[in-house]
Amino acid sequence: MWQDPTWPDLPLSAWSDTCDTLHLWTQIVGKVRIALTPLVNHWWNATLLVTSRGLAALATPCARGTFDIIFDFANHILVIETSDCRRESIALKPMAVAEFYAEFMQRLRRLGIDVHIWTMPSEIENAAPFERDYTHAQYDPVFVREFWRALLQANRVMNEFRARFIGKASPVHFFWGSFDLAVTRFSGRTAPSPKGVTPNVARWVMAEAYSHEVSSCGFWPGNGGYGRAAFYVYAYPEPAGYGDTRLRTCDAFYDEGLGQFILPYDAVRQSSDPDALLLGFLQQTYEAAADLGKWDREALERKPYVPI
Repeated sequence: MWQDPTWPDLPLSAWSDTCDTLHLWTQIVGKVRIALTPLVNHWWNATLLVTSRGLAALATPCARGTFDIIFDFANHILVIETSDCRRESIALKPMAVAEFYAEFMQRLRRLGIDVHIWTMPSEIENAAPFERDYTHAQYDPVFVREFWRALLQANRVMNEFRARFIGKASPVHFFWGSFDLAVTRFSGRTAPSPKGVTPNVARWVMAEAYSHEVSSCGFWPGNGGYGRAAFYVYAYPEPAGYGDTRLRTCDAFYDEGLGQFILPYDAVRQSSDPDALLLGFLQQTYEAAADLGKWDREALERKPYVPI
């Protein structure tokens, strides 16, 4: 079967242990972001961004200015750089979460960055505190690099999709709690607080995340309840009839258990036109949410650009 070489193969079964370890490492970095940055609506201050080297938390404030934390998946190194030109690094290699946590916090202290975080992982059932986790210790550099390459492609297409919307929209950013790349559109109306329970996450945290109506899409590397790499879309609150929407996108379907539309990553990767397939899926699912939810699409969507 033909496949676009720029969209790498990413079977979860081949790197699931590494994925779990990396998930926890990103949580440690993300919790530093939460501790040192002011709350921006829906926790946008806490996220990581996809870069040409990997994932990064940029310009985090500290006593002496700001600092960047960069997961460089091209060279497999974590770099901490300050605005006054100091630098610390950690080689990314097989290492227990407890060891990574200790090394990372030590590097921050060397740079004069004093920060304390809650060490219990978020959104993960039956998790151990970072400092006591010696179970997750895997790091496969080949698949971490393929994961990063997949993020680059997903980030590129999702940014194109985001550009079509002129209403309130999130950046395309990486949520370390759920370990997914996401972008969210908003109708402008408020929403009721979620009633579900998320492991190690307070209800007020989720209330902030879902304070307004959304149509949200993203990319999972294989977590998220589906078990394989996939693109997803959901609406909150979900309008009546949303899951019954018939999509024109081949291989896409509504998962009743997740309450989300799913497009397997492999369907995109193996398509003769991955960008068109993914953009079609994102557009169709957004239209279903917006039409059934009675969004003011005329005011929220960008008109097609026509050169003069």
